[in-house]
Amino acid sequence: MDGKALAAEFRARIAEEIKVLESEGIRPGLGTLLVGDDPGSASYVRGKHRDCEEVGMKSVARELPADATQADVERAVDELNEDPSVSAFIVQLPLPRGLDEDRALARIDPSKDADGLHPFNLGQLVLQSPGVLPCTPRGICELLRHYDVPVDGAEVVIIGRGKTVGRPLGLLLSMKRDVGNATVTTCHTGTGDLAGHARRADILITASGVPKMVTGDWVKPGAAVFDVGITRTDDGLVGDVERDSVEEVAGWLAPMPGGVGPMTRAMLLANTVEAARSRLGNGQE
Repeated sequence: MDGKALAAEFRARIAEEIKVLESEGIRPGLGTLLVGDDPGSASYVRGKHRDCEEVGMKSVARELPADATQADVERAVDELNEDPSVSAFIVQLPLPRGLDEDRALARIDPSKDADGLHPFNLGQLVLQSPGVLPCTPRGICELLRHYDVPVDGAEVVIIGRGKTVGRPLGLLLSMKRDVGNATVTTCHTGTGDLAGHARRADILITASGVPKMVTGDWVKPGAAVFDVGITRTDDGLVGDVERDSVEEVAGWLAPMPGGVGPMTRAMLLANTVEAARSRLGNGQE
């Protein structure tokens, strides 16, 4: 699966939609809040601003030092909530040690939640009601749709139960929807015989952060495999999947890099454009 190519298609469509919105007096804007000096986080944020520039979207960058307090972070969130030029924004995770991520995320105006991680939007997902979808799960669903991977009735195994990928993705894929109605098993550190669970999967999604954990003998022949894990090592960034052996067995592979990551960034732009249009419809511009 070529996530870069599909993400480029989405960005092209988003750029055209932005032109239409601007002709209607709406200018979408994405905000970012970066706390600290983690090089990985800084790189991700720079990439998001480059994406904005490519599609003609305004972007607003807020940065705080590593010794910022919880009050500093929440004040910055409040300012982005009130900034009329920001349609939606993200708090780049992880935050430095000692800061409460959940409190920071809960402070975001749900209608400006570009990442779909506010408790309200996650609750809407549980209730199967309209809301902002988390970017990585949404990107995976778009890859499944684009490559016509059968999902209805499929056995899906997700390795990882975090709030950004595993939990929301399990909810999405088990819903009765166009890319859904699957039987989902979520595996984690307490799961026995992890490889055995993986081998039963028609669709295997791994977000464990354990480098090259998933090898070809874990994969059901013809399965779709999504590598969402990312670990920084002395040799660079490494995914959860041992690519060479898995490619020999899988029917589809979304590798790391080049698979899910580009789609996550494209969905961030899509969420921001949708937030801009929604806020106008609600008379908030």
